[in-house]
This record gives sequence, C-alpha cells and structure tokens, in this order.
Amino acid sequence: MGLMDMPVFSALTDKMRWHQVRQGLLAENVANAETPGYRGRDLKQFNFDDAARMSTATVTTPATQPMHFSVGSGVGGFDAQRMANFEITPEGNGITLEDEMMKVTTNMMDYQAATSLYQKSVRILRVALGKNV
Repeated sequence: MGLMDMPVFSALTDKMRWHQVRQGLLAENVANAETPGYRGRDLKQFNFDDAARMSTATVTTPATQPMHFSVGSGVGGFDAQRMANFEITPEGNGITLEDEMMKVTTNMMDYQAATSLYQKSVRILRVALGKNV
C-alpha cells in the first residue's frame, strides 16, 4: 500500500471530488436562473461513512437531443437531488441567485479547507519520512 492510499487521503480526495461536482451543479443552477420551469439541483450532503462504502463512481450523460446532453441523477458518483424550492419566481423556477451564490461561496471555502488539510497531511508525512519540504 502506497502512502497516498491511506484512508485519510482517499477520504479527502472523495470530499474534494464531491465539492467539484457540487460546484458544477450550482453553476448550472445559476446559469438557468431565468429558464422557465427549471428546478435547481444540489448534491446530498457528503458523508464520510457513505463515501467509504462507495466503491466506484460512474458518470452517465444520456442524450435528450442530438445536440444536447444532461447529467443523470448519479452525478460523478454522488446522488443529485432536486432542491426544495420555497419561492417560485415569475419565470416558474425556484432559483434565487442570492441563495445560490451563498452556496457557491460556502462550497468553495469548504473545498479550500479540504485541500489545505490534504496538503498539510502530505507535508507531515514528508517530514516524518525525513524528506524536508
């Protein structure tokens, strides 16, 4: 087993991948904020226990039109779900740009925290092995 195969690194990698996939869904929500009838999507909250049980991730892109594609409910191996919209705009969708931008910012900060923890863990291992940073 290589050092990077340690459970802490695989868990952090899964967490960072979850944030990347979520950022894509949030960007779709922002891009479709004025699309009539569009319902926003978000990922189910990341759970380290569920991630440990997840063996492989698959991405499916079924074609709805010859020139279009959309992502299925299992986005990047994670479960996408429709958002519960409490406010419906005149266009008929439930996207509030302020809420989406708050989610984007929070997601970005959480991703940065996970990458920082990953980098510090690698530095600790390098120091422990006698390879100065």
